[in-house]
Amino acid sequence: MSVVHLGLGSNLGDRADRLRRALGELAAEGFRPDRLSSLYETEPRGPVTDQPLFLNGAARGLFDGEPRELLEAVRRVESRLGRRRLVDQGPRAIDVDILYFGNRVIDEPPDLVVPHPEIANRRFVLVPLAEIDPNLLHPVLKRSQRELLASTEDRGGVRMLRGEW
Repeated sequence: MSVVHLGLGSNLGDRADRLRRALGELAAEGFRPDRLSSLYETEPRGPVTDQPLFLNGAARGLFDGEPRELLEAVRRVESRLGRRRLVDQGPRAIDVDILYFGNRVIDEPPDLVVPHPEIANRRFVLVPLAEIDPNLLHPVLKRSQRELLASTEDRGGVRMLRGEW
């Protein structure tokens, strides 16, 4: 069993429902969540800024399998929930990223790089991660999520929402 941290986001349709459904489907695929962050409304980042706000969160859980198996499960769930990869960093019904897979460092480009290479540059990822696992060390940078959040240059809007997954 490996402790895994996932980032989840959606900016199309019923965002909260899609995040809940993604967690349920990931559970059916073998990911057993044990800690969920609050939900956060966040500004789009990257080249496509003319799109709806995202709803983001993080989940920690156990997975009894290899990283590639989890990635395949994530892709199946995203596909079932309407993910279409039409525009890079464009609007999406659901987006699930493997942020950490235990303390493993995996470099199998283009689709399996763990820890996620942009963690330290994404406030919308660091805020929920620091909420659920503030002392988790990045296995390459050797800094906690709390430290990464305090030092990130990203100042994008991240607003906690009331309510549950």
